[in-house]
Amino acid sequence: MENFTVTGRFAPTPSGRMHLGNVFCSLLSWLSARSQNGRIVLRIEDLDPERSPRAYAKLLEEDLNWLGLDWDEGGSDGGPAGPYFQSERTEIYCRCLEGFREMGLLYPCFCSRAELHAAEAPHYSDGRFIYTGRCRNLKAEEIQQLSKSRKPAIRIRVPEEIIVFEDFHYGPQRELLSQECGDFIVRRADGVFAYQLAAAVDDALMGVTEVVRGNDLLSSSPRQIWIQQTLGFPSPRYGHVPLLVASDGRRLSKRDGDLDLGILRQRFPHPEPILGFLGWLAGLLEKPEPVCARELIPVFSWNKIPKNNITLDSSMLLELN
Repeated sequence: MENFTVTGRFAPTPSGRMHLGNVFCSLLSWLSARSQNGRIVLRIEDLDPERSPRAYAKLLEEDLNWLGLDWDEGGSDGGPAGPYFQSERTEIYCRCLEGFREMGLLYPCFCSRAELHAAEAPHYSDGRFIYTGRCRNLKAEEIQQLSKSRKPAIRIRVPEEIIVFEDFHYGPQRELLSQECGDFIVRRADGVFAYQLAAAVDDALMGVTEVVRGNDLLSSSPRQIWIQQTLGFPSPRYGHVPLLVASDGRRLSKRDGDLDLGILRQRFPHPEPILGFLGWLAGLLEKPEPVCARELIPVFSWNKIPKNNITLDSSMLLELN
């Protein structure tokens, strides 16, 4: 297609300092777009402001700049598709929710977390479960009675539809929404919009054509594609990447402070050793040697990146000069 410009994105949640796994995913997203002479959008996914203070958003931008992972629009710089902080996009999500309401796709769900997990529903190895539809067909009087003691979340009815897409790292994917996804929440009981709705809408409205993110979000793609299709929005291409995991198989977490940028920046005055180490883990370099982000663009290829999660030997990084 003539004049087509790839637009990738960073979409961090500012709930803590970025850790090495976040940097790994951001680097691959940046390299994928820049290797195609593409653009980058920075979106701050602070849907829950209580857990995402602006101070962390500022640190995110500082860390990305320090790493040399620049962006073309978004964040505190703003741009034509703003606002770029999800906490400031509530009106947009409300309009989309109203569109679904007019289609008759929404219903209130009064189930508590304990009730949901006690339900007999298929469980998956990643902890997902399929909602049983307990509140799907409540009568008006039942809704009125339940509303007296509990504020409901809002769920969306999914159809008997198979979503098919090509992940540009993991290949063909397909999911029967009703059996493998089930009705899912689009707005929590406390009024916070759900990730699935916000991410799908924002990717479309911000002109994102390519989403690169961790493979723990691979199962989110069919839901987000369906949301976009139902609202008449275009869908981006999706490519998921392996996670960095600790030696015990545990995924790196901001909560645990696993090699966050605060610690790493104290250890390394410059980002090149970190970027070279991550480039080596991604299969782009033969050995972990210091490089800047732009030096990885010519050697970037999806064919080099592993598909299995990568066990992180942090001592190797810390031994680098």
